[in-house]
Amino acid sequence: MKRIKRYFKYDNVGFLYVLPAMIYMMIFVGYPIISNFILSFQNVTVKTLNDAVKPFVMFDNYVKLFQDSVLQKSVVNTLLFTVMSLVFQFVFGFALALFFNKKFSISKPIRGLLMIPWMIPMTITALMFKFMFSSNVGIINQALQTLHLIASPIDWLISPNSAMFALIFTNIWVGIPFNMILLSSGLTLIPTELYESASIDGAGKVQTFLKITLPLIKPTIQSVLILGFIYTFKVFDLVYVMTNGGPVNSTHLLSTYSYKLSFSLFKYSQGATVANILFIILFFVSLIYLKFVYHDEEDA
Repeated sequence: MKRIKRYFKYDNVGFLYVLPAMIYMMIFVGYPIISNFILSFQNVTVKTLNDAVKPFVMFDNYVKLFQDSVLQKSVVNTLLFTVMSLVFQFVFGFALALFFNKKFSISKPIRGLLMIPWMIPMTITALMFKFMFSSNVGIINQALQTLHLIASPIDWLISPNSAMFALIFTNIWVGIPFNMILLSSGLTLIPTELYESASIDGAGKVQTFLKITLPLIKPTIQSVLILGFIYTFKVFDLVYVMTNGGPVNSTHLLSTYSYKLSFSLFKYSQGATVANILFIILFFVSLIYLKFVYHDEEDA
């Protein structure tokens, strides 16, 4: 007991403050992850779910799934969905952040209104856009026909190619405010004196942007891109509500395919395997993010 008191007497007392959080993470995060990895090495289905001893198959689930065309399609879809969403979210978000960084009277109210898409629950957004992309009563088809851009309604959510486009478009709409507000925060940290000095020296807007804005906002850009990748890569509810992975498995992401294997086909071990693949990818992306954070702290 004396040793414990002596250990926590000085600098090590900080461990006591983080101990509750560590216990919580071990129970509600650590245990499910470990349990999911164990499940992926077993053959658990409806028949074996209640068995006292589950049969171990080691890496058979991984081998089978890597040969599964739906999983391969899900990986491609997840990467396509993530990259396309991230590119357009960042470009439009950065443009809006630069625009609202200018001082004008109604900038704050408009920026607040633009945050609404991000604040609306994802399921509500998915339902809203599902009706908007409807072939018969959807406002998107009606608008395109009114502008004479299309002759007949497009089955956005029924055709494989257009269904993925609809999902990406919806996710871009949701993610732009997230990028805008984080990049706006980074822009406010740049001293105005630098822009004034550059203006006195005769630097143009392009030179100012390339030589001052981009270098100083680089840490914020890195954080936005990596966090955006993590948030987008694991999207589930948007796809589940709008297409449920259809038509013909063409819009399945890793998250939705894991759900389908586990709770529709009742192949619990294979569903856990897909979830582990998703976890491993995001784990390495998180390590990259932490590396950038520590690198920036060392430079500071």
